[in-house]
Amino acid sequence: MGQTLPKPGLRPFLPADVPILAAIFTSSIEELTGDDYSEAQQQAWMEVADSEEFGKHLASDLTLIATLDGSPVGFASLRGNDHIRMLYVHPAVSGQGIATMLVDALEKLAGGRGAQSLNVDASDTAQGFFAKRGYTAQQRNSVTINDEWLANTTMKKTLGAGQ
Repeated sequence: MGQTLPKPGLRPFLPADVPILAAIFTSSIEELTGDDYSEAQQQAWMEVADSEEFGKHLASDLTLIATLDGSPVGFASLRGNDHIRMLYVHPAVSGQGIATMLVDALEKLAGGRGAQSLNVDASDTAQGFFAKRGYTAQQRNSVTINDEWLANTTMKKTLGAGQ
């Protein structure tokens, strides 16, 4: 008989989560974005996790933690009512529905907060994921992180009454 996989769970962010979320953030960038960003761009992006601002952003946004067997494996944050600020999943569980579960929850929360739409500045790596969920590209952006230019795309999804 096949082994049943543990069912993922969701819980709110706690300040003690910052070190493990920083590790998920850097692992995700290092292992999942290499086809879309140079090593220098990845390094600059990963350095964001070394700053005090990383934990402050997680605490100031509505941040959800995805867990497997109680251990964090991904996280996503909602800034205000209508902006997905971060979505990162550990590479070991990439493609297993963790990101989908996190974004489903953020869409429901945004709708519950009265948002008519939800937007995200999606990395080139994440753009396909969001497009499959009904997000449409609005504009291309270039952002500077630690003296490196990185491109992303602002995407938007209109939330329906069922969100």
